[in-house]
Amino acid sequence: MADMPTPCLPAEEFQHRLLTWFNKHGRHDLPWQSPRSAYRVWVSEIMLQQTQVATVIPYFERFMSRFPTLEALATAPQDDVLHHWTGLGYYARARNLHKAAQVAMEAHGGELPTDSVETLMALPGIGRSTAGAIIAQSTGRQAAILDGNVKRSLTRLHAVAGWPGKPAVERSLWALAEYFTPTTRLADYTQAMMDFGATLCKRSNPDCPICPFSDVCRAYAQGEPQRYPVSKPKKATPTRETIMLMLRDPQGRVWLEQRPPSGLWGGLWSLPQFERHSELNDWLEDNTKAPERHAALPSFTHTFSHFKLVITPQPVTCERISGVRESGVWYDVNHPPALGLAAPVKSLLSQLAPFTLDPTPGRPSY
Repeated sequence: MADMPTPCLPAEEFQHRLLTWFNKHGRHDLPWQSPRSAYRVWVSEIMLQQTQVATVIPYFERFMSRFPTLEALATAPQDDVLHHWTGLGYYARARNLHKAAQVAMEAHGGELPTDSVETLMALPGIGRSTAGAIIAQSTGRQAAILDGNVKRSLTRLHAVAGWPGKPAVERSLWALAEYFTPTTRLADYTQAMMDFGATLCKRSNPDCPICPFSDVCRAYAQGEPQRYPVSKPKKATPTRETIMLMLRDPQGRVWLEQRPPSGLWGGLWSLPQFERHSELNDWLEDNTKAPERHAALPSFTHTFSHFKLVITPQPVTCERISGVRESGVWYDVNHPPALGLAAPVKSLLSQLAPFTLDPTPGRPSY
């Protein structure tokens, strides 16, 4: 504990104040709280990475309806898993979830190995905080968490200097998180820490006057709680450009190809992409019969965590496709198959639906 800042309160007093606040103001009816199994908590924790609770709830409920057990997830096709993830973003989460379920089936008897944080962390996509959350909420055993909400709260309460992503700063925050974690009411305490950061000690406009820790919060005492945590040093965000081919056949179907299993939109289905129009023209000449280009649609920007992608949709119609048939599918926008789609592709396909060549189209349901 040498790296730990002086705690703002003794652990028992901190726990008492937090749980008293949680009893009155916390979230007690989230769908993964009842029943609260390791599998359900795990899926919810992965979905909640980089995503707010309100967004996650309908995805979680649909996911659980389709994959009610770890075995159901492990044995499902990846396309089906990605289809139920479409719109949540950060698709590596879904691929890792699927792979981890398969590892659990093969190596752990079809159960998540909740005997220790270390065994859970050995599964794809599960970090230290996620492992702690799964154990604390599903087994009631002592395990600390340090997600983004908890980092922000602890940083402000103790006026911790430095960006939390730095190893030394993160070590000090983990020391605080472990110090405050109780031995009882672990599920409630873990949820309380997440709720406190998400609903009260918010990134913007924290409700300091009604905070149960306002009398001991060092950032509040300084009068500048929003100075904490220190932001990650900014780098210039690079911009890339791509042309997305919106190729349609006489039936109005759209040609999609599956992305490589890793990398950008790994495993998802997407419109063919080209850096230059000359490459697109060569592809059309090699793989289609009687292609007819139409006016390009307005370009738009899709933002990723580490770069921006400027997308120019290029509509083309053709009589048929030949050379790349084995690498893709004709996608019927009126009767969409269960495929995982990249978010901008899903948006473009939904715009196409009313313009199908079928004179009596039905609007798609996603």
